[in-house]
Amino acid sequence: MKQLFSNLLFKVFIAIVLGIVFGLFLPESINRIFATFNAFFGQFLNFAIPLIILGLIMPAISDLGKGAGRLLLLTAAIAYGSTLFSGFMSYFTSSTIFPSLLASHVNEAAEVTEGGNDLVPYFSITIPAVIDVMSALVLAFVIGLGLSYQENSTLKKVVKDFESIIMQVIENVIIPLLPIFILGIFANMAFSGQVYSILSVFLNIIGVIFAMHIFLLILQYVITGAIVKKNPLKLLATMMPAYFTALGTQSSAATIPVTLEQAEKNGVSPKIAGFVVPLCATIHLSGSIMKITACAMALMILEGVPFNFGMFAGFIFMLGIAMVAAPGVPGGAIMAAIGVLQSMLGFNEEMIGLMIALYIAMDSFGTACNVTGDGAISLVVDKITESRSGVKS
Repeated sequence: MKQLFSNLLFKVFIAIVLGIVFGLFLPESINRIFATFNAFFGQFLNFAIPLIILGLIMPAISDLGKGAGRLLLLTAAIAYGSTLFSGFMSYFTSSTIFPSLLASHVNEAAEVTEGGNDLVPYFSITIPAVIDVMSALVLAFVIGLGLSYQENSTLKKVVKDFESIIMQVIENVIIPLLPIFILGIFANMAFSGQVYSILSVFLNIIGVIFAMHIFLLILQYVITGAIVKKNPLKLLATMMPAYFTALGTQSSAATIPVTLEQAEKNGVSPKIAGFVVPLCATIHLSGSIMKITACAMALMILEGVPFNFGMFAGFIFMLGIAMVAAPGVPGGAIMAAIGVLQSMLGFNEEMIGLMIALYIAMDSFGTACNVTGDGAISLVVDKITESRSGVKS
């Protein structure tokens, strides 16, 4: 797999540049070809994501033996704690900066609803997933934990064979096609022009959120570096291919193969990385919750809706759980958050529309923050398990 990743970062960069150029200068008929490919590939990803979770997590848990249950709780606790920390950091930062920063933009919020026309694919094919993501996650836990207590099991051999199939799909299908998928995403953004209109209105908000997301990544790796006694900047630099891949795919799950590769380069044992990275792609959403919290507060300020700490505290705790229902899918976090936004913050249809538009404009950065943070968590979990066992996993 290493050869596949050697030029991936360069290919992703080229895909982004070409996507913008194609969207701006090529005719609609050409750009619709990429939209058609993306419609099909997006459906295939939706189909494959639950299978990837099953194929990677089941054997990873089963190989860990009787300590798998403890490792699961440890990883989940660290991931959820990281998500909550990010959400509350976003709240306190936004509540300090946004009231004065957005005072002059209150009357401009409605302009975001004016968007261009998205590219329409020539045709689309619906590929329903065999099992939804949450069911796949729970099933992977149940089977993996059960197999971890069985030394000689026929089912364990089947699970291993299934893992090989999934890895073949990742190596021979998903990774080679990712640059084309990324090209199509950026071509659509450039062609529609919707992102530029959103950025013109919310430039100040985006600048603050981007600064918070950079600060969060540095903080995560400073803490991680102190725990594992390694240079945090080198650890963070090693994770950059995963970061930039996530910028293009807008999907934590689609970036799993790259995140796995870079985590192992940082010294995480393959067994721990194979367990923690796919799991965190589903439950660790520090970048997404930071962005949703900040965007929600910004819109409440722009719309003149009152808020307080108690309201947002409950929102952050619930949001950290609700977003797990839709990982891996570009924009999935905001779709999962809509119910919480309505029920706990009182968002109406207009505010939901503004929220989605603003979130999608920055979706790549939240996802990139999520997957890069997954690498930090895998390092911490690997260090803790190594310390407890006294032997490198």
